Amino acid sequence: MKKSVLLLALPAMMILAACQSRIGANEYSTAGTGEVNRALKCKVVSVRQVQVATQNGTGTLIGGAAGGVAGSMIGGSDAAHILGAIGGAVVGGMAGNAAQGALTSQGGYEYVVEVDGGRLLTVTQGNDVLLTPGQQCMVLYGKNARVIPY
Repeated sequence: MKKSVLLLALPAMMILAACQSRIGANEYSTAGTGEVNRALKCKVVSVRQVQVATQNGTGTLIGGAAGGVAGSMIGGSDAAHILGAIGGAVVGGMAGNAAQGALTSQGGYEYVVEVDGGRLLTVTQGNDVLLTPGQQCMVLYGKNARVIPY
């Protein structure tokens, strides 16, 4: 039984890892190419390291399904199978949610930038580009936003 549960869980964890979004300043999706964005000159006021996690319910769903199947194999009576499936689904869902958070978590930076006129804007993005306070930069915005060196 343990081997069958592991065989169910392994592909599920691979699916979760593949669902990780790419959030860097230098990352563009194919849908994002050719789009017109606006750009503002700005200066970095502060930088803060953050963790970005994708939580879309996939881990909970896959873990709950795998746990329900595994739990239904417990016991010999119909009531034991039902209770095992319910308990397995709950525990599996919790484990799947935790696994998704761990597998899809990425490091990033939250930038506070000052644009002309003194307005402050914040942008959170991946950690592929590190800007420092006082550095001149540009904030590009449209459907998505990013801060890049100037």
